[in-house]
Formats: sequence, structure tokens, C-alpha cells
Amino acid sequence: MNETATTDVVLTERAALRVAKILEGEQPGAALRIAVNGGGCSGFQYAFDVTTDRAADDLALARGGATVLIDPVSLEYMKGCQIDFVDDLIGQSFKIDNPNATASCGCGTSFSV
Repeated sequence: MNETATTDVVLTERAALRVAKILEGEQPGAALRIAVNGGGCSGFQYAFDVTTDRAADDLALARGGATVLIDPVSLEYMKGCQIDFVDDLIGQSFKIDNPNATASCGCGTSFSV
């Protein structure tokens, strides 16, 4: 598995704490997978899934007892991203600040490059 030092994707402390909380009730070795899929109102959308399946070429971001996995195809769209967790008046959600996105939708889960 690739290590955090090989990429410029950043998992914030807030996001790591939330991922660790989500994974508390899951099987040992579970991780949060973030993927980029075609679709959404802007062309691409982020998908989040808890999994125990890991591929040898997944990027594994580990912080504070939490692990986030990103596959190589999704990583091409996520280079330079910051993965954060926000809790505001609208609700709680993971927020991905993607410098590669040229446009995004109002909900923040869809983007174009």
C-alpha cells in the first residue's frame, strides 16, 4: 500500500476523528473508501463507503486510528485535495477541497475538472 508521504492528499484531524468514530462499530481492519465516480450534476461525484477490501495500489491515509483508502483512478482526480469534516447549521458532512475542480454543485458532492 502507498503511504501518506507519496501524495499531497491531506486528511485533517477533524476528518480523521469522524472516520475513527464511524469505524468504531465496524469489523477490525475496516477503512473508509473515498472514490470519484462519473455522475452528479457537475460530471463527477464523490462516493464514500466503509470497506475491509484493500488493493495493493490503494493510497492509505492513516491518522488518529482512522484509515481512508483512495484507489489510483480516483487519486488522479483528487491530487492536492484536503479531506475535512464540517459541522455547521446545515448539517454534518465530509468536505473535500479539490484544487483540480473547475466547478462544483451547491451540495459539494459533485464537481467537474
